[in-house]
Amino acid sequence: MSSAILVCPHCQALNRLPEARLGDNPNCGTCHRLLTAGAPIDADLALFDKMISRSTGPVLVDFWATWCGPCRMMAPAFSAAAAELDPKVRLLKVDTEAEQLLAGRYAIRSIPTLILFKDGAEIARQTGAMDKAGIMRWVASVGAS
Repeated sequence: MSSAILVCPHCQALNRLPEARLGDNPNCGTCHRLLTAGAPIDADLALFDKMISRSTGPVLVDFWATWCGPCRMMAPAFSAAAAELDPKVRLLKVDTEAEQLLAGRYAIRSIPTLILFKDGAEIARQTGAMDKAGIMRWVASVGAS
């Protein structure tokens, strides 16, 4: 039986679970809070780095900013996609104003920008607002769902 490693979005503890249990709303073994919520996770630098480097599954990141109209327009679609994709694909949101180091590290020049990571590496990138169907189609097209 294969297992998955999920990073707790609350305490950043690593949790190993059988893949068959991912849909069972598992709790963190350390802080006992839900590991998956079916919603995007707001990530700072530390949580981002741990999620990208230690998660066994794909991680989809929305680089956005509060002042960006298209970002605000896409936010409900990204949340709706998270409700369907999580925990198979973890969804993070990175505020490029608050996390300028991450925006620079990944050369974010236009927002919103979605980057899909797997095993710590960027595997796909898409710039511009999308609706839920577009997000789901794009994730499936790059083989992450």
